[in-house]
Amino acid sequence: MKKGLLALSPLLVFIVLYLVTSIIARDFYKVPITVAFMVSSIYAVIVSHGLPLKKRIDIFSRGAGTAQMMLMIWIFILAGAFANSAKVMGAIDATVNLTLLLLPANMLLAGLFLAACFISLSIGTSVGTIVALVPIAAGIADYTGMSLPMIVGIVVGGSFFGDNLSFISDTTIVATSTQECRLSDKFRVNSFIVMPVAFVMLIIYLFMGINTHVEYQATSIDIFKVIPYLVVLISAILGMNVMAVLTVGLLLSGVIGLILGSFDVYGWMQAMGDGIMGMGELIIITIMAGGMLELIKYNGGIDFIIKMLTRHVNNKRGAELSIAALVSLVNICTANNTVAILTVGSIAKNIGDRFGVDNRKCASILDTFSCMMQGIIPYGAQLLMAGGLASLNPVSVIPYLYYPFLLGTMAFGSILVRYPKKYS
Repeated sequence: MKKGLLALSPLLVFIVLYLVTSIIARDFYKVPITVAFMVSSIYAVIVSHGLPLKKRIDIFSRGAGTAQMMLMIWIFILAGAFANSAKVMGAIDATVNLTLLLLPANMLLAGLFLAACFISLSIGTSVGTIVALVPIAAGIADYTGMSLPMIVGIVVGGSFFGDNLSFISDTTIVATSTQECRLSDKFRVNSFIVMPVAFVMLIIYLFMGINTHVEYQATSIDIFKVIPYLVVLISAILGMNVMAVLTVGLLLSGVIGLILGSFDVYGWMQAMGDGIMGMGELIIITIMAGGMLELIKYNGGIDFIIKMLTRHVNNKRGAELSIAALVSLVNICTANNTVAILTVGSIAKNIGDRFGVDNRKCASILDTFSCMMQGIIPYGAQLLMAGGLASLNPVSVIPYLYYPFLLGTMAFGSILVRYPKKYS
């Protein structure tokens, strides 16, 4: 018991140092999130006693430098270079002008949510959707006077619609393979929970935007400057790898900017460099979070969570609740919904088989709760990426993540009331 709590204590240190102190100060910018992660990472190394210091640092470094972490960092670098190149070239202004022209002001919020839902469903990744839409959303907020955290929250929320539901999403594939059910069956179960939530959110955003008045009127539109974002959106929808999508967008931004005289070669390089540097804090957080979470896992923190949550299960409802809590807590400890499902998938299958939980419902629970949790943790890749692209603190977006919170509420309620009945 004590060993398990000690293994998890670095997360508590981070929460107290960052969240609690920020709430007390009533300012989430008061304590830099990098400092909070640095202190909790150092603490994680210190409390991993029984191992030589070099061994502890090696474990931390192994977690910080996994292939998955390095891939994430590469995406951040390319996203920063593309976003700033496109901004300097004028792509954001042109795309925002086009959006304001095509969508009436009272449809902007609902339109952004629908776009995020459609793109994420098409490409199966929340990160790719955020990369494609957040710069445009931030531009809309800037030109219309809307709340930037709220606009970003709409995109982030919609991005998890597809992450949770798409046939090509990593989480869907892992959840169905670990529970030995078909993708289409899990899709049906998920639809009963996800579709009503998305519909309710669409209505809410329609009502929220009903009195919206645009302060900035779109004037002339340079369609050539919109091309990089159009190509990025279409390439993503066609299923191209997110790194390839960003590389194509970056090259197009540079070529069009050079042709139109927005910058010269050196100006383009400067724009790319500034964009990459703007992702510096995001990259540092990712590295330290990966190392700290690896130490938590090595010291038995995740095993402790699994043991504590499964020891009192005695019926089908309890089994489903334990699976939901299990994948949620492991997601908090890993900051990756796919990894969380992989970690607890076999355990969830054993619990489900033992208490008669439908495999399709079990897969739905794993996917839905991991996506919900991933959507609200401020150190997850999605919120970090959104914050980096919009130049705001990820924590400031959390109060506006209506979709993930409503999704979690609906999923929890579906377990309690045995919905949908056919699969419960």
